[in-house]
Amino acid sequence: MAGPTKELLMVGSVPLDTAEEVMRALAEKLGPSLDCFPDGEVGERHRWITFQAYRVMHGHPEIETLTRPAPINGVESWRPRDIHDYWSFRVRPGVERVRFGDPGWRLGYAHDAANSYFVFKTLRAQGVIPAAARFQVCIPLPLSVLYLQFRDPADWDRVGPGYEAAMRDEIATIVRQIPARDLAIQWDCASEMVDLENFLPWTPGEGKLERLVGEIERLRMSAIPEDVWLGLHLCYGTLGGWPMVMPKDFGLCVQVANAAAAVAGRRFDFIHMPGPANRFDDDFYRPLSDLKIPGARIYLGMIHDHEQDAEPLRRRIEVARRYLPEFGLGAPCGFGRRKREEIPRALEAHRVAAETLRASQA
Repeated sequence: MAGPTKELLMVGSVPLDTAEEVMRALAEKLGPSLDCFPDGEVGERHRWITFQAYRVMHGHPEIETLTRPAPINGVESWRPRDIHDYWSFRVRPGVERVRFGDPGWRLGYAHDAANSYFVFKTLRAQGVIPAAARFQVCIPLPLSVLYLQFRDPADWDRVGPGYEAAMRDEIATIVRQIPARDLAIQWDCASEMVDLENFLPWTPGEGKLERLVGEIERLRMSAIPEDVWLGLHLCYGTLGGWPMVMPKDFGLCVQVANAAAAVAGRRFDFIHMPGPANRFDDDFYRPLSDLKIPGARIYLGMIHDHEQDAEPLRRRIEVARRYLPEFGLGAPCGFGRRKREEIPRALEAHRVAAETLRASQA
């Protein structure tokens, strides 16, 4: 089945108030350039995995809360300022395996996806969203959660199997609730990427890529229907500002994408890889020629909305095309930690980027 072909990918989070507000904003500004519409990860998901800390881990009888974000002006807060202000947990002594109840609904992703899909299909039926568009659900890889929230690697084998099982159940619910031809699932891989860059000092130095590959194998993506589009967003994080680690080139993203595709058990339809604004040299883009993911549309996260015009982006596109002739564009990351008033500028930058990409192909 044909995969995405349009110019743009919205990575996921858009800090507006409701799924309807997000989808209307995207449709008005970018509709013809998008294959997929996310719900913006509104509400509790707007800080990505943080809601898993206080809604799933905090208060679990087999898990102890060690640290939580500091109060703001004396008022409790669940939102961390940076990685040093983050939630952390440990498995309680004597617990060999943490399990999560309410299979298929416990983590909250399926619940939100089902509700947002209703908004999506209603707007599509009204002609607000293009008829061929899909609804995009963004889900973190399990280690993206566990790496940040459990700082003792000995806990990963105690909590990991249960959390991975809960995530598989969420996906099963999502594909049961949403027709396959209307659905795109994007796996978010962030903590694993910064771990591979040796940014997380508490993780073991050996076996980093093997851990990432192992979790992808255990997620049993082959169970996802073939008509569902499957994507992978490789991320360098925005906790404390983007990026948490500056990539030296596209090499690590290419290595991870190739490794993930080799073990997923089914095809990836799209891959997103972020890049900085200040690199126009061949060395940064040359690793793109080593991608081995037939049929997947690659989106390069090169839209930086602080730029005053499209000329820097046009230069990045020109260099990237020497090593990857065909690709789409996106921002380096989602906008969940951005201010609401910045979003019009960000969407306008995406619109200009789509025009710039089309012009470069003429």
